[in-house]
Amino acid sequence: MSTTRYEEIRNAAEIIGLPEKATMETIKRSYRVLMMKWHPDRCGEDQQRCKEMAQKIIKAYQVILDYCDSYEYSFGKKEVERTRSPEERWFAQFGNDPLWGCGKRAGD
Repeated sequence: MSTTRYEEIRNAAEIIGLPEKATMETIKRSYRVLMMKWHPDRCGEDQQRCKEMAQKIIKAYQVILDYCDSYEYSFGKKEVERTRSPEERWFAQFGNDPLWGCGKRAGD
């Protein structure tokens, strides 16, 4: 039975221990932590098992990187503004409104 692209990516993410959403920083950090544990030169356990695990981790990491490399990033205003901080979104919504924004209130 062949696996779908989604299943392949989900399996790879599970091997690396990734949540459903992850940043590149999280992906790299998880990979490094696992490789520190399972690299045959550093592993104190069964060398063959460590080698197999390291190969499995490397393959999973490559699947994730290939997926990320093929991802199309949008630099449109709407997509970029989705990444604004809550404060930036609040100011964009209310600006200097005297009641809701950062402006001065009537009695100040």
